[in-house]
Amino acid sequence: MITKEKVEVLQLYDAGLGAYKKRKWDEAIDYFDKALKVDPNDGPSKVYLERARQYKQTPPSDDWDGVFIMTTK
Repeated sequence: MITKEKVEVLQLYDAGLGAYKKRKWDEAIDYFDKALKVDPNDGPSKVYLERARQYKQTPPSDDWDGVFIMTTK
């Protein structure tokens, strides 16, 4: 059985991912932050929050297809 908290995290994550793919970095950051307030251990929200913050500082190229390319190991 899935908890109501997990459902909420999934909904927030999904909304954040949608904003992320549309390059709406502030909106994505807000959704991922909210998801992490419900579940501080949600791995996908942590990953995409960091990526959205990075892209806010250094936006991807105009032909970006949503794929994150690691530049450091």
